[in-house]
Amino acid sequence: MLYVFGFDQTGVLLSDLYFVDPNPAKGQEGPEHGVRLEVRELERGALKGSIYSAQPIAAGRPIWRVDLLESVDGRPGSFDRTHHHPEFTAGWDPSARKFERELSAEPLKWLADRLDTLDGPLEELPEGDKKALRAAAPEIVEATGRLLERVRAGELGVAPTDMPLKDARVGWL
Repeated sequence: MLYVFGFDQTGVLLSDLYFVDPNPAKGQEGPEHGVRLEVRELERGALKGSIYSAQPIAAGRPIWRVDLLESVDGRPGSFDRTHHHPEFTAGWDPSARKFERELSAEPLKWLADRLDTLDGPLEELPEGDKKALRAAAPEIVEATGRLLERVRAGELGVAPTDMPLKDARVGWL
């Protein structure tokens, strides 16, 4: 499942995720699942037909990522793998996982607060996009919560059945 909230030059993308790291850090072994949120640049492409043609849209360079993940074998609601990536290095690769107690304790509240303050890399967003993102924050947080519920219900963020599980990345983001 993929949600896209698009503003003038910036988008917020949400997706369910099932992930198995082939080289996990100590304590991060085993599959994890949940919801990934990314703030990205949005790019409009040239029309490919008449003025009535569909508008090509691309989700471009990532700016910030939040992973509301839990170990698949762990206790639902533990948010034991929940973290964020405050920046991206070399354009597309995220910085190391940053775990924060407040994020794991109340992830949706933490997310709502970050989408309201727009600090760190989000300070650099265009002013109009910051205003629009703040206004849409409650809807973004609500959609994130709905995706988390569907992951916990076993509808989304599930293991693939047609690939080996030594490593896996299933989801849009």
